[in-house]
Amino acid sequence: MTIVVTGAAGFIGSNLVKALNDRGMRDIIAVDNLENAAKFRNIVDCEIADYVDKGDFRARLAAGAFGPVEAILHQGACSDTMETDGRYMMENNYRYSVDLLDWCQQRKIPFIYASSAAVYGMGPAFREDPANEGPLNVYGYSKFLFDQVVRRRLPSVTAPVVGLRYFNVYGPREAHKGRMASVAFHHFNQYRSEGKVRLFEGSHGYAHGEQRRDFIYVDDVVRVNLHFLERSLSGVFNLGTGRAQPFNDVALAVVNTIEAKSGGARLTLREAVARGLIEYVAFPEALKGKYQAFTQADLAHLQAAGYEQPFQTVEQGTSTYVQWLLAQPQ
Repeated sequence: MTIVVTGAAGFIGSNLVKALNDRGMRDIIAVDNLENAAKFRNIVDCEIADYVDKGDFRARLAAGAFGPVEAILHQGACSDTMETDGRYMMENNYRYSVDLLDWCQQRKIPFIYASSAAVYGMGPAFREDPANEGPLNVYGYSKFLFDQVVRRRLPSVTAPVVGLRYFNVYGPREAHKGRMASVAFHHFNQYRSEGKVRLFEGSHGYAHGEQRRDFIYVDDVVRVNLHFLERSLSGVFNLGTGRAQPFNDVALAVVNTIEAKSGGARLTLREAVARGLIEYVAFPEALKGKYQAFTQADLAHLQAAGYEQPFQTVEQGTSTYVQWLLAQPQ
C-alpha cells in the first residue's frame, strides 16, 4: 500500500519520509514544489516510489494514478507567517486541504495534517477550544478555518482525520526555510559567523531573553504523527512539549554545544552574557502587537489519545540538532 506525504521535501515532511523509511516503508509518493530547488537535499537520502509536483497532484490523485493509498500525511503548506497574499495562502493552505480531505473521506482513507499553534494568536490559553482561538495573520487563519471544517465533520467521518497543531518545531532539514527557520538554526549560524547570539531585550513583562515558547524537536513531532498513523483516532490535537522555555535556554544550548566541540567549558547564562557570547537587542517596533511572547501547549487532549512518550527539553533537542549541524558539509 502507498503512503502519500505532501510537503515531502520540506522540513517536517522530509523527516517523516526518512522515519517511514527507517520503519521499512518505501512505497511513498512524495508531493512537493521544488521551485526552491535546494529542497531536494532534504530527501536525497530518502527512498520514495515517486515524486509528484503539488500542482499536478490533485488531478492525478483523482484519476487514480497511485493505486490503493493507505494514508495521506499532509504536511504541504505555505508556512511563511509574513506572507501577505491572502488569495495564495487560502488556495494553498485551505482549499488544497479541503480537497484532500474530501478525497480521503470518499474513499475511507486516514488523513493526518499539519495545523499550527498560530491559530491561538496571542493566547494566553493554548487548549483546543474555539474560545482560545484568534489568529493574528492570514497564515494562522488558513489553518484555523480548515480546523473548523474538520471539527464540523468529526461526528460523521468515514476514516480517521487528525489535525496536529505544531508549536515551535526545530531540527534537521530546515535550512531551506531561510528567515522562517527556527531560532535554534539562526542562533547556530549567528554564533558561527559572528561569535555571538542575539536575543530581544525584555518585553511583554519578561526580562531580557526570557520570552517563552514551547519549542519541540522535530523527531518528537514525527513520533506523534506515526502514533496516529497506527491508530484509528480522530480530532484536532496540540503538538508541543507542554513546557514553555525561554529563548535564553535555546541560545545557551547552542553556545555550549559549539564550545564543547572545541573543548570549551560549559557556561552559565550569566557567564555567556558577560563574555559577550549572548547579546540583547532592542525589541523591534514592527513586531509590537504581533509577537507571541509566550506559548505552551495544553497536552491533555493528546495524552487522552494515548500518547505518553516524553518530549525532549530545549537543552536536549538543541544539543542534538547543533551536533547534527556541525557534522554537515560547510
